[in-house]
Amino acid sequence: MTLPNGISENVESWLVANIDGAVAPFHYTQIAGGHSNLTFKVDDAAGHSYVLRRPPLGHRLASAHDMGREHRIIAGLAHSAVPVAPALGLCTDENVNELPFYVMSFVGGHVIREKSVAESLLGESGCRRASESIVDTMAAIHGVDLVAAGLNDLGKHEGYIARQLKRWHGNILEQRTRDLPLVDSVYEELMKRIPEQGAATLVHGDYRLDNCMVDAHGNVIAVLDWEICTLGDPMADLGLLMVYWTGPTDEASAWSNPVNTAAGFMNRAELAERYARVSGRDISQLSFYEAFAFWKLACIIEGVYARYLGGALGQKDPAELEPFRLQVEGASQRAASILEKLS
Repeated sequence: MTLPNGISENVESWLVANIDGAVAPFHYTQIAGGHSNLTFKVDDAAGHSYVLRRPPLGHRLASAHDMGREHRIIAGLAHSAVPVAPALGLCTDENVNELPFYVMSFVGGHVIREKSVAESLLGESGCRRASESIVDTMAAIHGVDLVAAGLNDLGKHEGYIARQLKRWHGNILEQRTRDLPLVDSVYEELMKRIPEQGAATLVHGDYRLDNCMVDAHGNVIAVLDWEICTLGDPMADLGLLMVYWTGPTDEASAWSNPVNTAAGFMNRAELAERYARVSGRDISQLSFYEAFAFWKLACIIEGVYARYLGGALGQKDPAELEPFRLQVEGASQRAASILEKLS
């Protein structure tokens, strides 16, 4: 059998030796979606299914793609109110597969990325329930007992926004493909306006509908992609959700996916109100966090754009890359516009 890029022959023997009940041979299918860590569905000869995650091919940021960290997070959340796929094993021996990887159980559900899928699979009532569940699950993430989950030392407890600003701006400087003066000026303005930070919570860092798995009724049954999770300001997750989410009557976002415009989904204001009610948190500074989120989105997409230009995920037609460049510019402009209104 031909193995996919990123999986070596040694993985089979590791799975048999380390994953309880796993039976060779294995079939690997790369799971669609995402522009960073590689994710594979692994089916064994006994009918069991698993998920394997490993760092991307090609260029990797020094501060990202820590498989041990991701594994630690989902293992720590196993007995919390946050739904995650059960962690099964971590391989740090680079002789097995060049780079570390971890394995978790396969959770049967749906990742909703397209409006037509939301309409046909969930329907109006399911879209409403997905809206409620994604907010309630985010509140659960922010309510995790860090000590009980063994995650109290996952990151620093102070200065989250300042650290995030410096980290993402540093990433842009490291992989810059062109001048981005608006990204730089918004960074400076955000640094001046950081609100007072409250007690640190677990922060997902990239929380949106298509980083969650839902059942046929719209309930979130697993939160995915914990790659940039850390400790910090929970409002950052809410601000980012506002950027990723365009409800049925919301103004379009710089994030172009129209999935949440399907009938039944809540609008942004309804999501924010529900979060405030469920979590009991003050959301009066939400506009700042939206500006920060638009800026962070610009940095994330620019990183994807840079990796594509570098051929990390295969050769791409230059025309395919144009939407990434435009989204970076659009997100930067939205961040600047929000900050102007706060002046």
